[in-house]
Amino acid sequence: MEPVALVRQYYDALDAHDYETLESILDPAFVQHRPDRTFEGREAFVEFMREERPNPDTTHELAAVVAEGETVATRGRVLDDGEELFEYADFFDLEGDRIAVLETYSR
Repeated sequence: MEPVALVRQYYDALDAHDYETLESILDPAFVQHRPDRTFEGREAFVEFMREERPNPDTTHELAAVVAEGETVATRGRVLDDGEELFEYADFFDLEGDRIAVLETYSR
């Protein structure tokens, strides 16, 4: 899959609560580093998103997507019922058709 399409599929799966798709596009050794915590392993991340996410009804609005090889960077906003909660920047490292590492920054 094309890198930008894979990253867009990630956001679509999160927003639609499609955890089966989300799991399928993450590498089993997936790691996410974010300001408040680190998730190590695909299962830990998907379980958090499915069961523990503080506000599961948010959506991601992408403002920019930049790709270079197997690295994709995005900038956008997380919205709750159309109202901005915060801005973010995500940096994805891909391995083939899967997301291996995600670095998330927010303000």
